[in-house]
Amino acid sequence: MIARVEIHPGRYHDSVRLMQASKAVQNVDGVGDALVAMGTELNLGLLADMGFDMEGVADAGPNDLLVALRAENEATIAAAHRALDEALSHKVVPSGGLDAPTPKTAGAAAAASDANVVLLSVPGEHAFVEAMEALESGRHVMIFSDNVPLDQEVILKRYGIDHDLLVMGPDCGTAIVDGVGLGFANAVLPGSVSMVGASGTGIQEMCALLDDAGIGVRHALGTGSRDLSEPVGAASTLQALAALENDPASDLIVLISKPPAAEVAEKVRRAAEACTKPVVITFMGETTLEDGAGAVLSELGRPPTEYGAWVAPPRDHRPGTVRGLFSGGTLASEARFVAAPLLGEIGATEDDAGHAFIDYGDDEYTQGRAHPMIDQTVRLERLAAAGHDESVGVILMDVVLGYGANADPSAELAPLVGQAIDAGAAVVVSLCGTRGDPQGRDAQAEALNRAGASVYLSNAAAAMAAARLGSEGRLA
Repeated sequence: MIARVEIHPGRYHDSVRLMQASKAVQNVDGVGDALVAMGTELNLGLLADMGFDMEGVADAGPNDLLVALRAENEATIAAAHRALDEALSHKVVPSGGLDAPTPKTAGAAAAASDANVVLLSVPGEHAFVEAMEALESGRHVMIFSDNVPLDQEVILKRYGIDHDLLVMGPDCGTAIVDGVGLGFANAVLPGSVSMVGASGTGIQEMCALLDDAGIGVRHALGTGSRDLSEPVGAASTLQALAALENDPASDLIVLISKPPAAEVAEKVRRAAEACTKPVVITFMGETTLEDGAGAVLSELGRPPTEYGAWVAPPRDHRPGTVRGLFSGGTLASEARFVAAPLLGEIGATEDDAGHAFIDYGDDEYTQGRAHPMIDQTVRLERLAAAGHDESVGVILMDVVLGYGANADPSAELAPLVGQAIDAGAAVVVSLCGTRGDPQGRDAQAEALNRAGASVYLSNAAAAMAAARLGSEGRLA
């Protein structure tokens, strides 16, 4: 293999485009390892860990583009560069011209548009400056970036409250504003239900369950996963709740969060009780997203619904632990809550020897990498390893669809699912998506089911099925 490392000084691109570019390069036939990233200290460390020659690279800075490739020959290197240039170049737009150069700062983006929301996807260490500039321009801000210090989040949200501007994030992966999806949003029916969520995949699962029941969504305002922590105090959650109460087109509000701090949860409950519109609260650790969706249907006078499942024929599988391979933190948390009564203690890290449900979308696994909803490499490796691990009897994993997610996740997952089942494991999949999603929800389910997995549209149902398999040996 030929190894090549290049530095392009001053060639900055945002993290979302770099995720897409990395994936495009990795898909070129003959390319082994590939890293396309800004020259941050973290990414330089990742480059060294991958075994690339660091000579001439140490002086690279966070505004320099880093391109590292291992490929079969020079022709493959050239093909990889063509794929990279295509991924990073401006594209033809429907008007027939070329799109405008990407603004370099949030202020420049705001000045060039009459939009009232700025979406930020920059390295976490730079997010505060850009977010503050967006707020000072009078725009609401959605911060997709993770690894933003907690004290900076508090400052941004206090500024937003003082100036009647909503800060969604940091680490806000999903939002829907007036029916328009941002980040990892799903294609949903229009409607009058609105949400506030300190959880991206929690919002996605709720949207998917309601969409399957024929209920449409108007707004889904993400707040970032730490919003209901004690230091942040539900700042954005309470602000978004008040905004939705004043929105004449929102008839019902859903609040979603991972387990909140106790005092903050009580504050949110009091605000919900004072709201003039019905509010359904879904806090992980107290209830499930499926139960929350059922409460919404009840409030709307709709009958309960049974969510779809593609269940594999019952078969024996080897005894062992249940290993959860998740891309959504809330889905992992909910699965742990559902499965614990049957399985007992469930760990959350790869070091846990017993049952363990691991969130591969956590900062620990996404530093220097695309999110696993986009790039499944890490989970593919773990799926292959779990399939051959005689101590693992059941593999539980989520597959999250949507506009920003992997274009065809089942194409990569199905072969490894089949191998794991042939090796003696059982595989259960929680499929989060809607019929309108670009990946084709039902086609994804059918492909994974043909490979031998049992597929559930409800994450809670998938977790219960996996727990039963782990405790009883068969699907109930």
